[in-house]
Amino acid sequence: MGIMDQTAFAKISCEEFCRVLASKEPAPGGGGASALAGALAVSLGNMVGNLTVGKKKYAAYEEEITEANERAGRLRLRFLELIQEDGDSFAPLAAVYRLPSGTDEEKAEKNRRLQRALFDACIVPEQIMDCCMETLDLVDIYEKKGSVMAVSDAAAAALLGKGALMAAALNLRINARSMEDRERAKEILDRMEAKLVTGEALADEIYRRALEKL
Repeated sequence: MGIMDQTAFAKISCEEFCRVLASKEPAPGGGGASALAGALAVSLGNMVGNLTVGKKKYAAYEEEITEANERAGRLRLRFLELIQEDGDSFAPLAAVYRLPSGTDEEKAEKNRRLQRALFDACIVPEQIMDCCMETLDLVDIYEKKGSVMAVSDAAAAALLGKGALMAAALNLRINARSMEDRERAKEILDRMEAKLVTGEALADEIYRRALEKL
């Protein structure tokens, strides 16, 4: 399966996805894996919500949990789309690296295309980070107001969300470091760092609270 295969990565089996991930194929890679981790995180949080709704003990939170479940469902689908989008966005960058660079003209053209491709390759990882941030916000709700019987699942969701966030940030970092437009690169990296600081802190807090309940 190549990076331009028409079969969406999200539609294949877990076994096949892992096989392709382990292969020499350039995609899925770290970006696709981070999106999958995000999908697992929000799905696990959603499970906590579904175990909560309808329970008299948590009736006061019924409306909020129901709304969170709806958001989680949309996020899960978005993460799955981002698995494929990450692979598709990497294709032009991979193609640029294969361009000839024997003459000055070829080098100049290759670099021009590379700079554009590097910027484009930052778009999906940043979107994955944004989805991870929303996921952690939801997991925060699930851990605080969801069924205590599933608090360990909320903690696991927080850890998966944190991992997905950090993994997506690595893709941003590696692409931004090669961008010649350092002002644009700095803007990307500054946004990345702000999300990391906030997201990691929230995930750690959710995990700490959950441990106290176990």
